[in-house]
Amino acid sequence: MTAAGVIWHDVECGAYAADLPLWRELAAAAGGPILDVGAGTGRVTLDLARRGHDVVALDRDPDLVAALRERAAREGLQVDAVHADARAFDLGRQVAQVIVPMQTMQLLGGSAGRVEFLRCAAAHLRPGGLLAAALADALEGGVEGARAENPLPDIREIDGIVYASTPVGVYRARGGIVIERRRETIDGAGQVTSGHDAILLDDVEVPTVEQEAAPLGLRALPARAVAPTDDYVGSEVVVLCRS
Repeated sequence: MTAAGVIWHDVECGAYAADLPLWRELAAAAGGPILDVGAGTGRVTLDLARRGHDVVALDRDPDLVAALRERAAREGLQVDAVHADARAFDLGRQVAQVIVPMQTMQLLGGSAGRVEFLRCAAAHLRPGGLLAAALADALEGGVEGARAENPLPDIREIDGIVYASTPVGVYRARGGIVIERRRETIDGAGQVTSGHDAILLDDVEVPTVEQEAAPLGLRALPARAVAPTDDYVGSEVVVLCRS
């Protein structure tokens, strides 16, 4: 039976594709292995692996890592999936590029956690290698504390059960940005279950990350951007080069 965390990760993140052209572009210029941090069930990892790239996937959730391994094996893809915390990992090898899609960079517990991650990333990057990390602006285009009006849910059917996740609130709290979602399931008999989930994102911008990275030998390059869509906010992407 699929773990609940895997299902909800797929429902809420699996359909996002607006950033894939950027990761494909960067990967094409990498010239070596790529480390995908916060890889989840493989949305970006598997996309790059299908294009012939050598990808190492890292995530701190063992269920997500297991699902990624299973999916890679099912497609005959050679992917090294690692269960580890982004703030403390040792792959025993260097890579040409480290990518951090979506909101992973904002889930590291503030500046101290980001610096520990940046230190690990720098240690794993070859000289001249790139680190690119997306920073989502969860309040983009909205009003602080506002709840979305008639938002469209993310929906997926798995084994006869419909899973729906609807964003219901975005607001500042505890020094970050809280995103609330209502999660519902509907089984074949029409029985509905409902619950709530909330995540706290660090409210951080590109210049802050660039300043944190500079003492670690990571030089700032021009930032990139992922445009917003009807369903997702946009992201700024900090780009750093190892000296």
